[in-house]
Amino acid sequence: MNEEMYSVEQVAERLGLHVRTVRGYIRAGRLRAVRIGKQYRIARADLDALTGRPEPSRPATGPAVEVSSIVQIDGVDRAAADRLGTLVLAGANTGHDPGHPLRVQTVHDEERHRMKIVILGGAAATAEVLRLLDAVLDGDNGLLTREAGNA
Repeated sequence: MNEEMYSVEQVAERLGLHVRTVRGYIRAGRLRAVRIGKQYRIARADLDALTGRPEPSRPATGPAVEVSSIVQIDGVDRAAADRLGTLVLAGANTGHDPGHPLRVQTVHDEERHRMKIVILGGAAATAEVLRLLDAVLDGDNGLLTREAGNA
């Protein structure tokens, strides 16, 4: 058992609480503790759970890869930017590993008719979203070209 354990007094001191308050948390079930004889012992993970600190991450089985991509699209009006943003967000939220979600943020500069899309996530999922964007914006058949022709 390598896990660090604390006494009620140590927890109270660390949190700046009275010993009775910590015992009250234990009795109320807010803080998990093990009773050894007449004393409680609190595991570090249980203390971290009470304080909201994240559990230490476990070593990954392979290298963790995260891609940061910024896509800039010129000649975009507000309506097209809204549609593109919705499309990208829908693409980012479908069919990917829920444990490693894509994070997408879009910004539209109305004065410059420019849109930026920031994508953060795994390499494969980011590549799928970039392929989707490429297909939608591709040359003469792209979304922006058709809208300019309709304007």
